Amino acid sequence: MSIQAHGLSDPGPVRKINEDSFYSDATLRLFVVADGLGGHSAGEVASGLAVETISGFIRRTEADSELSWPYGIEPGLSFAGNVLRTAVHLANRRVFRAAEKHDEYTGMGTTVVAAFITGSRLSVAHAGDSRLYLLANGDLKQMTRDDTWAATILAAQDGTGVPPARSMKHVLTNVIGAREQADVHLGEYDLSPGDMILLCSDGVHGALDDAALLQLMASGGSPADIASRMIESALARGAKDNVTAIVARYEGE
Repeated sequence: MSIQAHGLSDPGPVRKINEDSFYSDATLRLFVVADGLGGHSAGEVASGLAVETISGFIRRTEADSELSWPYGIEPGLSFAGNVLRTAVHLANRRVFRAAEKHDEYTGMGTTVVAAFITGSRLSVAHAGDSRLYLLANGDLKQMTRDDTWAATILAAQDGTGVPPARSMKHVLTNVIGAREQADVHLGEYDLSPGDMILLCSDGVHGALDDAALLQLMASGGSPADIASRMIESALARGAKDNVTAIVARYEGE
């Protein structure tokens, strides 16, 4: 199986600290983006702990097939999907316990979007508003749904009714580490050779709409070229947050 991938992150023009963390490993076939929140650098701590926990657990499972399942098993998911689900739940526990142990980290949390590819199967786990997009057959589709007040209200209204107030639009309703138990959304999809995925924080998708993302993803070149152009474009369009993107191309078996 061949995968090309590249990740980039930039603090942006407004924030002094980059509270985004990411992990990109084409050999392990694991990709993670986390966008931390919390004062006094706690967001940076939360996102770093989450990425470290997820990547560490996946690496251990690749080396040792004897696993325990402290959060149970979802029968509808593949083995890899259950491994990824467990990894994100472990990340939630680690961030939550760190916040309990250190007063300066009280209330910290982080979004997470993670992709784990086994064979031609893509397993996706997410919480918060960091996103995963899939480019297949020239069509770019968002495969995650934001855990925001706006997305929750619009989903309940089935896309109709009064839009949420602007002040509530980006309020997160679910993140990793804020509660003892987190809601982790899981999905699995089949990949075809040439398909590409994008994992990004809201600094990217907040500055670039779907049309702009599609144009960049389909612009040609290596994942490194595309990721670089995406970060530059988000900053040029006035991104006010940290900006992080991972671009990966699945080349087939």
